[in-house]
Amino acid sequence: MPNISLDEMDLKILRLLQEDGRMSLADLAGKVGLSASPCLRRVRILEKSGVIARYVAVLDQRAVGLPVSVFVSVKLEKQKEELLDKFARTIARWPEVLECYLMTGPRDYLLRVVVADLAAYEQFLKQKLTRLEGIASIESSFALEQVKYTNVLPVA
Repeated sequence: MPNISLDEMDLKILRLLQEDGRMSLADLAGKVGLSASPCLRRVRILEKSGVIARYVAVLDQRAVGLPVSVFVSVKLEKQKEELLDKFARTIARWPEVLECYLMTGPRDYLLRVVVADLAAYEQFLKQKLTRLEGIASIESSFALEQVKYTNVLPVA
């Protein structure tokens, strides 16, 4: 991603688009105090530079029948580059895994998995995760309540 210097106008645009990515250009321009043309130019630069990675619809996990969130800690037998890469490539293909992080500390990876119920998680565990080569241990923690969730970055 190219290095881009964000000014206060760019940050205003980003804050507003994070709250409502479907906001019309006219509304966005009006809220930041620009006319449509320079506002669009700034948005296009933010998109092209990768600051705005994409636009998505954020779904309610429960409303689509996936109310269970499981946080899964995975420890590999060895931390060899090829094993780390293979694990990451495989996990990236699984739709149940919403997030996956390479970690420091006692575990190598932390995953957030969403499923419909306990049986669906058991199936995911048995048919996918435990079949990966090189896993030393798996620890699962079930979320009881989502206290906070946001994808809005605190841009200054």
